[in-house]
Amino acid sequence: MIDECLVVEFAVTGDDCPLAEASRETGVRIDCQPPQHRDDGYALLRFSAPAENDGLAAFLDEDDRIRYLHVSTTDGRQNFRCLSKHACVVHELTNVGFMAESLRYRDGDAKFTGAVVGHDVLQGVLEAAGETVGMRLERVHQLGSEDENVVAQQWDVTPAQERALRTALESGYFSVPRGATASDVADELGISKSAFLERLHRAERSMFAQIFA
Repeated sequence: MIDECLVVEFAVTGDDCPLAEASRETGVRIDCQPPQHRDDGYALLRFSAPAENDGLAAFLDEDDRIRYLHVSTTDGRQNFRCLSKHACVVHELTNVGFMAESLRYRDGDAKFTGAVVGHDVLQGVLEAAGETVGMRLERVHQLGSEDENVVAQQWDVTPAQERALRTALESGYFSVPRGATASDVADELGISKSAFLERLHRAERSMFAQIFA
């Protein structure tokens, strides 16, 4: 039985995978699900970006490492699926115990969020990454700890709503004058503007109902 599972967030520099290069060359922020590696050596990539971007699809289509690129647009975002024959550094991290949940690429750099089982595995992940890319541990806490759940539990909001509130606050959405638009915060969360506003309004309703009860 596993006694300790850590939620971790890494900042990564120097990754030369197709998505890192595409984000650097186009300036588009790319939100990616963990790649699925196949027996034939290819990896299935599923990722999204704002629908209004500077030629991301065209750039990827010209990359010889990308195969079978498919693009669809839903609710203001482009959704991509493709095969890549270039292994991202997250593949090496997975081999030593990193359980990726999300990957975000921007200006050639990346943020990986996921989990590891114990500090020994965490150390092994850091050492493995250090052989190929620059990697910095940005955040770590125990799965299910107060750091993760205290706001959601106190105000009866969902974890997704809590993340929307926290990101909006950190981005300056609530500042006067406003430092970020709803679209800016939605992009930071990797969701549509309408999804962000729905989470925000549901969280506000729940919190205000308790404050003014």
